[in-house]
Amino acid sequence: MDGSVIPGKIGLEAGQSAFGDVLAWFVKLLLKPVRNTINDSSLDEALKNQTIDLLEENLILTLSNEAEKISPESTQVLALDWINGRRTPDANQNLKGAIKGLDMGSDAAHVFKALVESICFGSKRIIERFRQEGVTIQQVIGLGGVAKKSTLVMQTLADVLDMPIKVAKSEQAPALGAAIYAATAAGIYPTVTGAIAAMGNGFDKVYYPNPANAKIYKAKYEEYLTFGDFIENQS
Repeated sequence: MDGSVIPGKIGLEAGQSAFGDVLAWFVKLLLKPVRNTINDSSLDEALKNQTIDLLEENLILTLSNEAEKISPESTQVLALDWINGRRTPDANQNLKGAIKGLDMGSDAAHVFKALVESICFGSKRIIERFRQEGVTIQQVIGLGGVAKKSTLVMQTLADVLDMPIKVAKSEQAPALGAAIYAATAAGIYPTVTGAIAAMGNGFDKVYYPNPANAKIYKAKYEEYLTFGDFIENQS
């Protein structure tokens, strides 16, 4: 929509039905039976709560640390990120997620890594569609919880896109954006771009693609597309 972000510029909106929520779903999948087992045990109530809190606080970090040790070429586990349907580039909310390549050596970290790769492949698919339609993508900026907290996700995204990813410094980027528009509307700054220049606080980290991983992910992405076509045709 013309002027939807910056006056005189056209804003194009696209997104995935789930990004960080895909990883949160997997963590909940693992946690629920563990939580129920602990609650049904004869442990002291305080110890139960302490153990559950410890797991909820650290499980995703543990999975991320283990997944970072798995090189992309050493695993055949591949996932589709359609746990909540597909929003873009071609909307189909009836689609479901899928995982292939599992064997007896596949553990939770392998599945978690495959899910991380899948959400990054989903992002690449959207960017490719923009490019197919003649839209130039000059840079990618990460903001929000996942961008701030997960080195694994952001480095994988940089490798999959084969582009640097800048992470916004602001802890509350949407709120900062609202404040920028409010300051412009109040006349504190004459233009949105002027308010951005004055109020924006830049970036605190840049993730650069690993050339070796980028090459591997280029082939894996093609496998992701083929797998997606198969699942969509069979659904």
